[in-house]
Amino acid sequence: MSQILQSDGEGTDPAVTVIIVAYNAGRFLQPCVDALARQDFTRFDAVIVDNSSSDEAVETLRLPDARFRIDRAGENLGFAAGNNRVAMAAGTPWIATLNPDTEPDPDWLSALMGATVRWDGVAGFGSTQVKLDDPDILDGVGDVWHAAGLGWRALEGRPVTDAPGEGESFAVCAAGALYATEAFQAIGGFDERFFCYCEDLDLAYRLRSRGWSLVQVPDAILRHAGSGTTGRHSTFTVFHGHRNRIWTFVKNTPGWLFWLMLPAHIAVNLRMLLRTPTPDYRRDLIAAYKAAWTGLGPVWQDRRIEQRQRTTPTGVLARMMAWRPRLITERGVVIGRDGKRRKMGARRVV
Repeated sequence: MSQILQSDGEGTDPAVTVIIVAYNAGRFLQPCVDALARQDFTRFDAVIVDNSSSDEAVETLRLPDARFRIDRAGENLGFAAGNNRVAMAAGTPWIATLNPDTEPDPDWLSALMGATVRWDGVAGFGSTQVKLDDPDILDGVGDVWHAAGLGWRALEGRPVTDAPGEGESFAVCAAGALYATEAFQAIGGFDERFFCYCEDLDLAYRLRSRGWSLVQVPDAILRHAGSGTTGRHSTFTVFHGHRNRIWTFVKNTPGWLFWLMLPAHIAVNLRMLLRTPTPDYRRDLIAAYKAAWTGLGPVWQDRRIEQRQRTTPTGVLARMMAWRPRLITERGVVIGRDGKRRKMGARRVV
């Protein structure tokens, strides 16, 4: 593992490439771009990837200055491939992913860049997300991965006063995250097969498997609508979220831990199916399970590759996961107290 550039240093060259993937982002896109333009950290370029939108949000977009440009993909690539389109060719030491339904505070990017100086060997930094329509309520403080194959945004719906201090999170939410370009490109970026949802959890799992860490930054505040462009319980969200969650578990869970937790994973999925809130939700969930199963062959092949390339011991990975069932219903958080992988057992669980 080579040394990541930690600070932005001196000079005027861009240090960050900010990527906004837009598909029918509607009323959210312009405020997002305007908020990014107001950042007190100015050494960035911004690329708005238009995934062939049909709502004219990109066509009517006012670009604030020369740092901003539009990249027309010509088709709907999805969130994963849309980000990769720019990130895999980026020449800046850092890339930032930013959802179009977000509005970052003016010091959002400077807070993330400041954290790169304080932490060593970290490949990604996450934002403290608050509700766009109620900034006193958290939308998430990093992503948690439960060993049974469940993921969630930590502390979603809780008061902002419950937010933990700075420390390691299993994953950082790509709605507003800063990644070391070197690390992102080295592992091939987001898995484009995922299209949308859980691609950040999968990326984090692969980064951790190769020895990198990820850190949650409390002062990097991001206002987030949360599935503002796709719908919280839409067919699209339910299908991609649950299919990709299963693929993340199969693809990345290492060695003995996979076989140990497979019965629990199956039980969790069956319980979800039996407790679906509506017939439409059940229909979408069944479709997701079928797609996960029929697409399992390539995922299993990727699993073999990932396990060959893994350098982090299974026990170390396991210590950054959630284990207690209660954390699932509480959308609890697992935060490590420092960024040294040898000490990941020292953590705070809320």
